[in-house]
Amino acid sequence: MLNSVVAKVTQNLEERSKEGRAAYLKMIAQQEQLGRARGLLTCSNLAHAAAGTDGADKLDVVSCQKANIGIVSAYNDMLSAHCPYRLYPEAIKEYVRKVGATAQVAGCVPAMCDGVTQGQPGMDMSLFSRDVVAQSVAISLSHNCFDGALLLGICDKVAPGLIMGAAAFANLPIAFVPAGPMGTGISNEEKTEIRQKYAAGELDKSALQKMECSSYHSQGTCTFYGTANTNQLVFEAMGLMLPGSAFVPPQTPLREALTKHISEAIVDKTVTGAHPMPLYKVVTAKNIINSLVALLASGGSTNHTLHLVAIAKAFGFTLTWQDISDLSEVVPLLVSIYPNAKPDINALQAAGGVPVLMKALSRRHLVHEDINTVVSDFASQLTTPVLENGELKFVDCGETKNPQVLISDDHSCFQEFGGLKVLNGNLGRSVIKISAVAKDHRHVKAPARVFNDQHDVERAYKEGKLNQDAVIVVRYAGPAASGMPELHKLMPVLGNLQKAGYKVALLTDGRLSGASGKIPSALHVSPEALRDGPLSLLQDGDLIDFDAEAGTINCLTDLSGRKPQHPDTESFEQTYGRYLFKVCRATVGSAEDGATFLF
Repeated sequence: MLNSVVAKVTQNLEERSKEGRAAYLKMIAQQEQLGRARGLLTCSNLAHAAAGTDGADKLDVVSCQKANIGIVSAYNDMLSAHCPYRLYPEAIKEYVRKVGATAQVAGCVPAMCDGVTQGQPGMDMSLFSRDVVAQSVAISLSHNCFDGALLLGICDKVAPGLIMGAAAFANLPIAFVPAGPMGTGISNEEKTEIRQKYAAGELDKSALQKMECSSYHSQGTCTFYGTANTNQLVFEAMGLMLPGSAFVPPQTPLREALTKHISEAIVDKTVTGAHPMPLYKVVTAKNIINSLVALLASGGSTNHTLHLVAIAKAFGFTLTWQDISDLSEVVPLLVSIYPNAKPDINALQAAGGVPVLMKALSRRHLVHEDINTVVSDFASQLTTPVLENGELKFVDCGETKNPQVLISDDHSCFQEFGGLKVLNGNLGRSVIKISAVAKDHRHVKAPARVFNDQHDVERAYKEGKLNQDAVIVVRYAGPAASGMPELHKLMPVLGNLQKAGYKVALLTDGRLSGASGKIPSALHVSPEALRDGPLSLLQDGDLIDFDAEAGTINCLTDLSGRKPQHPDTESFEQTYGRYLFKVCRATVGSAEDGATFLF
């Protein structure tokens, strides 16, 4: 009874990926056939591996009789979402001891906060950090001391990087251990209003700072539905964590119980346990499609049009934007949270969270049900965790508790197509978070205003040079040019122009993630300007027809005879460590191919 389009997209993905998936599975089989990797270590190897452990753990690591779980942590206290992980390793060690296993921190990976680097030089390294994280996971697990692994990471590029690296060790059972979102602060509506007033010069910096600190105020993920929270929803839908665990708040009894449960469960899934479940049997084409359907139905981050393509590659699959476009036509929008609406991620959790969403998608025959998860099967994904007299139980998730936030019936929706959409035209291919854009703003036909840097847009706005209908073009922001930074500093500016009555849109080979908001934004334009994409030919005044409803974006001005004149982008990528990533910019693939330098 599976929806015919979902079935066809899955079939296309599997057929397109036959060669790549076969090569990947052959590699994993070679690792699997060698048996438990710790058994291959010499006495000296084992002595080094156990030297830092204490008491009985040291004997257990050396003897190789018990399962040893590797912990890969992205802890730092610069990321509010990752602060709770400080205490997780010791807790996990204690949990697995009680089920006859050991655990060690295999390694720690770098974890950037995009919120800190927005508009700063560090943002030019942000996307590349995903692949660096993947490499760091491979280095961490390369000690071959482990029978399974737990991944401690949440935020924007970190979690995708963790699973991409874990793909190299998919002969082991591997799961995510989430930590949950911070509590709701000021309303997102108030946040947007104050940012726009500051951009317009109506408020001073102290008022802006007070608001920002009220919005981002404690440990946990940011509460808007950006990339970090999209990671959590998508990876739960993929089956990579316990059902219903994505958005349980940090430092609560339920969160602690979930961490304990996944620690025990991963031991059971090792080759020494009763129910082995290696990662390669979890991340299949069907699981990837399920996660993509959940992404579209929830109106998640545009970054996942990059991340899911790269993740699929890591597991031997060739996922395309056309797959995303095809699915978007049949997957309705069932979630309405900020930036699509006023409620935040805590409202989604209160309404039923990921399990209720998955039940709704199942009811509409939009997801595969014959899949494995890291701990069980699809049926388990429709359960929600509760504590009864201190004991963790998973019960039927029921129906939505707030249909204004999450729709679970099979006859209504917030819009009939998915939250993300692929745009095609003579300017290339791009993606838009269409669910956040009001219908009367989805079609803009206006002259181009062309910029090679987001900061030039800010300056032009402050000088009063943008008071017109316009498609703002920000080019040379692609992965090869500048690491594909997010351009969120533009949102208050463009929001003010829209509020003033002008028809405005954004066209860029850069990124905006899950918070692109109410401005129609064609993102990730491919091919990018530096690689002779059509954006490199545009000039001020060229007439652009931006039609998100139709899924097209075209230049109506004749561009024939023009030749690109590329700026020396590399000369701007030197300070604050950016010169170290020159090799990444030189070798990175296109946005449509996942913007990765690994494959």
